Amino acid sequence: MPLELEASAWSGEGTFTQFLIDQLREVDGVRFVRVEDAPATRSDADYNFISNELYVGFATTERQERIKRFGLLPGIRTVADKAMTLQGLEAALTGIEGVGAPDYGDEGMLQYLRAERIIPPYQTRGYKLVEMVRIYEVGTPRRS
Repeated sequence: MPLELEASAWSGEGTFTQFLIDQLREVDGVRFVRVEDAPATRSDADYNFISNELYVGFATTERQERIKRFGLLPGIRTVADKAMTLQGLEAALTGIEGVGAPDYGDEGMLQYLRAERIIPPYQTRGYKLVEMVRIYEVGTPRRS
């Protein structure tokens, strides 16, 4: 199944964010990505700070499981198992050249931080571009 991308809340800023989205298209088990601008984005004379958030949904596989209802009656229920976890996604992204291991990761989030110096043509001073991308799993509680 192709990756479903929802980018209506994203301004399109961030080359690393776009690169991550392109790489997520190639990762098996990822079915949905929603990208949003984070409220931490700001700009100043000497630097630009871009912050984006990616919410990733994983594919599921269904299996039948035998159960006993009320401890007596046999039955069957359908259980949906995720094809990948956030830790599995971390391992997959670590193996991709240009992405690598996250700068920070825990059980609910992966965070990448990239910085580069931009010198526009015909200018003597450039500015520093800092891009932070956080990856969450869809359906997890929002952090404050």
